Amino acid sequence: MPTSSRQSPLTEVLAAADAVILGKSAQTRLALCCLLARGHLLIEDLPGVGKTTLAHTMARLLGLQFSRIQFTSDMLPADILGVSIFDREHGNFRFLPGPVFCQVLLADEINRATPKTQSALLEAMEEGQVTTEGETRPLPEPFFVIATQNPSSQIGTFPLPESQLDRFLLRIELGYPDHDAERLLLESGGRRQQLPALAARLGAQDFAPFQQQAAAIHASPALLDYLQRLVEATRHEPRFIHGLSPRAALSLLAAARAWAFTAGRKMVLPEDVQAVLPAVARHRLHLVSGNHADAEDIRALIRSVGLA
Repeated sequence: MPTSSRQSPLTEVLAAADAVILGKSAQTRLALCCLLARGHLLIEDLPGVGKTTLAHTMARLLGLQFSRIQFTSDMLPADILGVSIFDREHGNFRFLPGPVFCQVLLADEINRATPKTQSALLEAMEEGQVTTEGETRPLPEPFFVIATQNPSSQIGTFPLPESQLDRFLLRIELGYPDHDAERLLLESGGRRQQLPALAARLGAQDFAPFQQQAAAIHASPALLDYLQRLVEATRHEPRFIHGLSPRAALSLLAAARAWAFTAGRKMVLPEDVQAVLPAVARHRLHLVSGNHADAEDIRALIRSVGLA
């Protein structure tokens, strides 16, 4: 958790998020780290465990412009990006921006849309811009996608293409609340009704310096050696179809820097890399059995790679 006075707004953000998303402090911290590292977040879990609430909460607390898209099987790319309409008064075409033109985009149940529609977000997530009808338009700064998806075993879902998955810096799961958190939830009648009353702890102009400071956290040569050994181990592990890419390695370092920053440290420790590795790697590593890597696969990977 942040400890220095210059990080106190982040402490407030995490504390306020924990009051809404009960018993999931690790997940809320990972979500904040993802945004600090200028990444996009994928939340996969069963319906009703708080995925959408977490996205709303982070956007409100950070004071960022928020937009939500409910993905469905009949959605088209234009429903996300926007469309040009003919303005009869002026005799020309006028572009109507889609909901993607915001700072935090909640792509709710993204895997209920077809791959063609899912791919409409690729350029936005990678380049911070969209190209429609031959014209490229920049998106607001900062721009984050927080996507939720239901388990692929559920009816009406389409698996995310590998190129789409790789655009998400982190993938997290919320899971069921523990007994005490669920009891508090039952006694209070839920947490969604608290969202309108949440006050922003930051704004876009305040968040940018924190991003810059997180990116500047020192990573020693020894730490980079350790990170590289982890990445290289995934490429030689026979259980995995393929290992982590260079982009995934950069994502791991960025997330570890953000995790160290939220702890109030000025340098990255191996423990920071280990803390974020499951969220960085699980959706990028496929087992020969056809499944994604699970938490035990990542723990085994960490045990197999020494610190020196």
